[in-house]
Amino acid sequence: MNQLFSLSGKVAFITGSSRGLGLGMAEGLAQAGATVILNERDETDLAASAAELRAAGHTVDTAAFDVTDVPAMRAAIQAAAARHGRLDILIANAGTHGAKPLGDWSEEDWDRVLDTNLKGAFFAAQEAAGIMKAAGQGGRIILTGSMTGTRGRPTIHGYAASKGAVGAIARTMAAELGPDGITVNALAPGYFETELTTILRRDSEFVTRMTGRIPLRRWGTPRDLAGIAVFLASEAGAYITGQELFIDGGLANVL
Repeated sequence: MNQLFSLSGKVAFITGSSRGLGLGMAEGLAQAGATVILNERDETDLAASAAELRAAGHTVDTAAFDVTDVPAMRAAIQAAAARHGRLDILIANAGTHGAKPLGDWSEEDWDRVLDTNLKGAFFAAQEAAGIMKAAGQGGRIILTGSMTGTRGRPTIHGYAASKGAVGAIARTMAAELGPDGITVNALAPGYFETELTTILRRDSEFVTRMTGRIPLRRWGTPRDLAGIAVFLASEAGAYITGQELFIDGGLANVL
C-alpha cells in the first residue's frame, strides 16, 4: 500500500459502526491497516459485524454503549485507548433520523435526534481530543454530518439542525486543535442506501426522482465513504482540517 494512505499501527474508534456508513468506513480503515474499535448499542449486532471483519483478517475490538450516555461513552473511549496503548483516529458517526411535519415535532423527538447526532458527536470528539493531546502525536477526528445540514428539505427539522451543527463544530474544533496536530473534518453524505433510508427507499417515486437529480445517477453505498475516511485519517490528508466534504454523487451542486 502507498504509505501516504497506510494506517498500519494506528488505532481507530468509530461510533455507530455495526452497520451502514460506520461499518463501511471501519472496513476501509481496517483494510488500510488500522486496528478498528466498533461501537453499537446492540451487542449482538456488534459481535456479528466484528466477526465479519475478523474473518477477513482485520484486527477488531468492540465497545457497546449508547452515545447519548456520555459517561459510558467517555469510559469506553478511555478504556479502548488504554487497552491498545493509543488512539489515533475517531470517527463520530452514530446517528438517528426524524421526519415529521413542523407542528408534530415534540420536545422528546427533538432531544432524541439532537442528543444522538450532535451531543454524542461533540463529547466523543472532546474525549478523543483529550487523549490525543495528552499523547502529543496529533490525531484525526472525523464527524459524520449530512448534505441536508446545509440544504432545506421539509419535515427533517431536528435532523437538519443537528447535522448543520456538526459541520460548525468541526470548524471550531479544527481551529482550536490545529496547534496540537489534530485535524477535524466533517463528512456530508447525500442519499445513501442504509438502514436509516429504508423508509425513503420504499417510496419508488421519490427514489426515481432523486436518482434522476444525482449527476452520477445512483444512491451511494457505505463503501463509497471508505476511501474518503481513509484519506482524511492518513498522512495523505494531513493538511486538511476544518472542512465539510460533500459525498453525494454531485447532488448538492445541482439543487
